[in-house]
Parts: sequence; C-alpha cells; structure tokens
Amino acid sequence: MVIATEIIPLETDAHGVIRVSNTRVTLDTIVFAFQEGATAEEIAQQYSTVLLADVYYIIGYYLRRRDEVESYLGKRKQEADDLQKQMEARFNPVGIRERLMARQKGGKQ
Repeated sequence: MVIATEIIPLETDAHGVIRVSNTRVTLDTIVFAFQEGATAEEIAQQYSTVLLADVYYIIGYYLRRRDEVESYLGKRKQEADDLQKQMEARFNPVGIRERLMARQKGGKQ
C-alpha cells in the first residue's frame, strides 16, 4: 500500500474568501456548522455540493489549525460587521417596515 498525500479541498477566491473546492460553500459555513454540533454527515447532507470526505478533511484542517482558522473567521466577521455598518449608514434601516408597508399600499413616504 502506498500512502498518498491528500490535498485539503479548500480554495481562496478573488475576494479572499476560502471556499470548499468547486463549490460556493465557505469554510465559515462548514466550521460554524461543526461548532454548532452538526456531524460531518449532517453537514454533507445540508450542503449537497460538498462531498462527505471533503467535510471530514475540512473539519480535520480546522482542528489542526484552530488558531489560524479562528483568526481568519474573526477577520471575516469584522469585515461583515463593517459592511453592515456601511449599508446601514447608506440605507437607514429605521422605519423601513413602515416605508415598505406604505409603498405597498400605494402611498409615498
């Protein structure tokens, strides 16, 4: 038996987001599901484009490089929070329901 080197099925896209190879599923998604208690089988079932073996590889990668992955996830969360603040500053969410309901009824506000 020859022991082969396996490649972790992760790729970084043009925006710096780490995704499962050949899918749109992010590393964040797999790790968060695992942290919430989902099994590899449950994750693979929920994200049908990800192979079960790949889920196991990614969980193993996370467990071996927890600090590095947690740092990446923290950076992604900060970027998401910053983007949300920018969007809220640009499009004030206060009173949005009322504005949408008024628009639906044909009124202007």
